[in-house]
Amino acid sequence: MNGGIRAGAGNAALAATVAAIAAAILAGCAAKTPPPPPSALQAPDGWRTAVAAGMAAPADTRWWQSYGDPALAALVDAALQHNGDLRIAQARVAEYRARVAVAQSAQQPNVTYDAAPARARALTATGAPRTANAYVAEFQAAYEIDVWGRLQQQTDAAQASYLAEQAGLDAARLSIAATIASGYLNLRGLDAQLELARATLASRERSRDLARRQFEVGYSSKLEWLQAQSEYLAASEQVPLLQRQVFEQENALAMLAGGNPGPIARGRALADLAPPQVGAGLPSELLQRRPDIARAARNAQAAVAQLAATRGQLLPSFRLTVQGGLQSATLHDLLADPAHLWKLAGIVAGPLFDGGRGQAQMEAAAYQRDQALIAYENTARAAFAETDNALGAIARLREQLTVNEERRAQAEETLRIARNRYRNGYAPYLEELDAQRTLYAADVARLQLKARLLVATVDLYRALGGGWGPA
Repeated sequence: MNGGIRAGAGNAALAATVAAIAAAILAGCAAKTPPPPPSALQAPDGWRTAVAAGMAAPADTRWWQSYGDPALAALVDAALQHNGDLRIAQARVAEYRARVAVAQSAQQPNVTYDAAPARARALTATGAPRTANAYVAEFQAAYEIDVWGRLQQQTDAAQASYLAEQAGLDAARLSIAATIASGYLNLRGLDAQLELARATLASRERSRDLARRQFEVGYSSKLEWLQAQSEYLAASEQVPLLQRQVFEQENALAMLAGGNPGPIARGRALADLAPPQVGAGLPSELLQRRPDIARAARNAQAAVAQLAATRGQLLPSFRLTVQGGLQSATLHDLLADPAHLWKLAGIVAGPLFDGGRGQAQMEAAAYQRDQALIAYENTARAAFAETDNALGAIARLREQLTVNEERRAQAEETLRIARNRYRNGYAPYLEELDAQRTLYAADVARLQLKARLLVATVDLYRALGGGWGPA
């Protein structure tokens, strides 16, 4: 009879446990996951600027060598080794690699131990004090059975985050290399402008001396001499201005390269630097080449996996525990003849009522997923725009250079005629001054356009995630 009662009680307890598990599972299944936002990303059919095809090859990770300048290549290599921001990004990659190991450890058994010698004085049942010793050595082992895949989803999320940081490091490398290349090319442009300013200053000095001699012999007026002196001073003013800009650009590049402010080694002159030929790839290829897009995609994967793991928290967890140990009243008996203790248990735990916290956590994870997906689309759109802008800039700058060459040729011929007319007494010195200014402006514009064209190709490298090659 008693056995029947005990069996009935056991069956009732089992039924209650099963009912509780079923209720928890139903509660988890009943949790509502907000759907992801519909994708609004549409890849363009082509670039707005017509260019030659041929960029299906993988990205060239050492694209800066295409400029053929050993000083530029050495500067970029130094930056990739010593730049402080890159070192921080590398440390972040190592951190997230360790986080993957932490997530993976949750899928493995957890074994701990403890040893607790104790001495206590207490009253016995008769009221007499008694002092007793207790020596206990125990170990515990626990293992969670990943029935719903929650632990695996957490590992997947950590792995995706790690890959996102690795892509972030690649993006940082690309950004540093492009910034160094742009800065160096701008520096060579400033060098060329400084050389032009010094040559112009020497020319203005000769014109000033000629105007002074003609004034002294009464061949021209003092006004013309003063105008020549004013032009000389205006040209002289440009030299320290450009020197300061060169100085600051050198310091900026030295800091980016991970060094102290200082001079920068020069390679090829601006006139000898030619922009690489431009080809065009498909937008789908662009998505695979840019590291920032890869990072956004990995972040979205991590958010999706984290949402699944958060949803798994609403379902019951199954854990096996094993506990064993030794206990004795004396240390000698603990080592020689202890009492053996053990415990084996299976634990099922899950939420029944948490005030809506689990549902709210899942909704928060869902909206984090949505943010990551939208961020991915925004990054892709930015990639399309940056590539189109770079292609358009290259095309328009080439057109400007063509017009500038014609403009400069006419200004040079105008100066030759004006100089001959002035020296032969057929025209005032003001005509030659105007012609000098026009030619100098055309020369400065030519150097600036050349530097901007080179920098525009760097921008295209940056937008495409690296160099291009034949398909």
